[in-house]
Amino acid sequence: MSHTLGIRQAQKQKTRQAFLDAALALLEEQSLSSLGLREVTRAVGVAPTAFYRHFRSTADLGVALVDEALGSLHPMVRTTVATAGAERITRAVRLISDHVAAHPAHVRFIARERHGGVQPVREAIRDQLARFAEEVGAELAKDPEAEGWSEDDLLMLAHLYVDQMLITASLFLETLESPEPSEAERERVARIAARQMRLISLGRQHWLD
Repeated sequence: MSHTLGIRQAQKQKTRQAFLDAALALLEEQSLSSLGLREVTRAVGVAPTAFYRHFRSTADLGVALVDEALGSLHPMVRTTVATAGAERITRAVRLISDHVAAHPAHVRFIARERHGGVQPVREAIRDQLARFAEEVGAELAKDPEAEGWSEDDLLMLAHLYVDQMLITASLFLETLESPEPSEAERERVARIAARQMRLISLGRQHWLD
């Protein structure tokens, strides 16, 4: 009996993932607000009624995509920010570059829907980014430079880093989607991103002056 339940659960998870993959592919050329339920079920090859066994709506599907796109990044971001000194910036830029190269469709989805027309999805992205900021702030608080900083100021600094990481991800995505993507252009984006994060870091050193 338990073996049968295990097979059914695995099949259900496989179908759910098929919906997520199909939606992500369809969203390469359109926004979530224009995505039709029948488009997704047609791409998966199931009846429209099957959709409701996994998601309440396309908005619910979008929220699941947000979790898939950003949820797994939290441990990596915490580990990266925990690195001290200039290596922190180097590792952060490398993390962003590698993630964009491995998951361009997820990055494109977040960039488009962060200010898109589906409120639950905007809120889910906002909540995930707030979590990133809190986690980054907690690591920044361990730095010697954090002495004398208020919790609000540390969170503000963390949001600056998180926003810069999002901007950098979008720039890496642009180089990837260029008609003639080049390693030189990718390296240029990496250099600019590192300089911008260093500027934030230098400003931090004088915030309490």
